[in-house]
Amino acid sequence: MNHPEHLSLRGRRLLDRRNFLHTAGLSTAGLALTSLLAAEGLLGDDDVKTVSGKQPIRPSFSAENPYAPRESHFEAAAKQLLVIYCPGAVSHIDTFDYKPALTKLHGQKPPGIPAVTFEGPTGTIAKPFWEFKPRGETGKMVSDLLPNLARQVDDFCFFHALTTDTSAHPQGENFMNTGFTMEGFPSLGAWVTYALGTENQELPAFVAINDPRGMARSGKNNFGCGFLPAAFQGTDFNAKRPPSNLYRPQSYSGRTDKRTVELLQRLNAKHLQQYPGDANLAGRIASYELAGKMQTSVPEVMGISGETESTLQSYGVDSGSDLKQEYAKNCILARRLIEQGVRVVQLFNGSDPAGGNGITNWDSHANIAQTHALQAEIMDQPTAALIADLKQRGLLEHTLVVWATEFGRMPFLQANGTGRDHNPDAFTCFLTGAGVKPGFSHGESDQFGFKAAVDTTSVYDFNATLLHLMGLDHERLTYYHNGLERRLTNVHGHVVKEVLA
Repeated sequence: MNHPEHLSLRGRRLLDRRNFLHTAGLSTAGLALTSLLAAEGLLGDDDVKTVSGKQPIRPSFSAENPYAPRESHFEAAAKQLLVIYCPGAVSHIDTFDYKPALTKLHGQKPPGIPAVTFEGPTGTIAKPFWEFKPRGETGKMVSDLLPNLARQVDDFCFFHALTTDTSAHPQGENFMNTGFTMEGFPSLGAWVTYALGTENQELPAFVAINDPRGMARSGKNNFGCGFLPAAFQGTDFNAKRPPSNLYRPQSYSGRTDKRTVELLQRLNAKHLQQYPGDANLAGRIASYELAGKMQTSVPEVMGISGETESTLQSYGVDSGSDLKQEYAKNCILARRLIEQGVRVVQLFNGSDPAGGNGITNWDSHANIAQTHALQAEIMDQPTAALIADLKQRGLLEHTLVVWATEFGRMPFLQANGTGRDHNPDAFTCFLTGAGVKPGFSHGESDQFGFKAAVDTTSVYDFNATLLHLMGLDHERLTYYHNGLERRLTNVHGHVVKEVLA
């Protein structure tokens, strides 16, 4: 019997154990070297293509100044991005997606209703918990749950046939905000700041304003940088809680503080000279220097004492629940950050259920009339005031505003008879501001709001459209990681051109 090393397959010699290990070792080393060189931008990439067949466009930025403003791929409709995110899944059929058939079939259980959904057994069809009325010149039907936002529908561009890949909240948040259900991928804000940097070098490029009650279920993953350089992670603070360690102790004089910072800058510069080309070191130094600049820039932008009384009243800073007042201050902070040129601001309305007592987000498996009403009281007036304020100041001309949630809710009740379960097959989000058609609705769900029916739009399509409005080609904005040209939209997505102004 021949020794295995002499066997051949179609004229090609099989590897023996020694040759196999030798070849595998060389391959592993080669892959590792290729990955390192690519990460440092030292590989020729004339033949590199994305899955779309296009060459990637990797932003060129200095590790010493990762926040410097950069050119977009093409002329952008929007220069800044504000995302208003509502964790917990807002019910589209109780807010913006009017379905008269639900009233006709209220209390019935027609064929086609599944016996069990995400949370458990299902009940009967339920009409909207709030009355719908025509609003604005367009006559858009919106419920009484959100009366302030309802008055602005002529400025909004609705997506009514959105679908997602999951019915679980953490994975849904991840998918909407990062393009993947798993953790560890860059957020939309991180991709935008990686591509474009920011205009204001005294403030972070990307700020995440978390709910006064805490973070959403997926926490920092919603505004994380994933495998992108750490400089592009969102900076987390809100009107109630400024960045930690920002203010110097009262016993420490301004003169001493300034001299200390100057000494640190000289030491950092010397240290960097000893390790030329160390991008990680340069990035850390840049982050620390930004933190130093924020000692003066952030307190100034966070103060609302200079706001007029009429502005404070319009946001609801002194009316309603304590949570509403805190969220209203966050909305003012969002406007002030946009005003100061921050590239991306992500504003959260809702937190993880573990982040506080009682109702903390839009999740409504029981008593939706109470849970949605409480969240709407917090969100509606301040959010509407924020959008109106941006418009009045001319900021909407170059700012894209996104109102989003992770999925919708079912047209039928759960078996408990008071709440609606998760619905990944149809939900509504809207855009307003730079580059989008005002008073426009794209797509339709079916007659019950159960499934997307006309012009179905995936989260990939939605994110591709957001990047397009920021002047970025979602198929070419990539980052080489673990042997792949990664992107926000993975290998999917198409720009929804119908919504572009």
